[in-house]
Amino acid sequence: MEYSIRQENTRTIAGFHLVGPWDQQVKQGFEQLMAWVDGKQIQPLEWIAVYYDNPDITPAEKLRCDTAVTVPEGFQIPANSEGVMLTTVEGGDYAVARARVENFDFATPWYQFFDSLQQDATWQFAQKPTFEVYLNDGATDGYWDIDMYVAVERK
Repeated sequence: MEYSIRQENTRTIAGFHLVGPWDQQVKQGFEQLMAWVDGKQIQPLEWIAVYYDNPDITPAEKLRCDTAVTVPEGFQIPANSEGVMLTTVEGGDYAVARARVENFDFATPWYQFFDSLQQDATWQFAQKPTFEVYLNDGATDGYWDIDMYVAVERK
């Protein structure tokens, strides 16, 4: 899979922190997020999912993720936003790859991306969360175009 190395700025995100199987939690989290964004008339910069664990090591019931929107620095969570958290995604060097996800199969492009990165002679995985940014509304289009981000450091 083709990818590039980019220097990313820290992102401020607002959304929901979830624990459990990603195939269930991410969908539920985005349903909650859409209701919150619409109800509070939030103007997101990006729609984003942040993944904190390796699903090959961490049991499904303990997998952590955030479903969130990127918001401007200084953003304040509106009143009556039950369960919404405000945090950051650390900036730095990231390998970035684009993929089209069909039939809700988000895992395949991620595994292809990780396989490509493991063969890189210059870069290795850094100990930071991975994330994906959604480039379209998959619920409307029937597929998702995403940019996948993996923190990297020189070997």
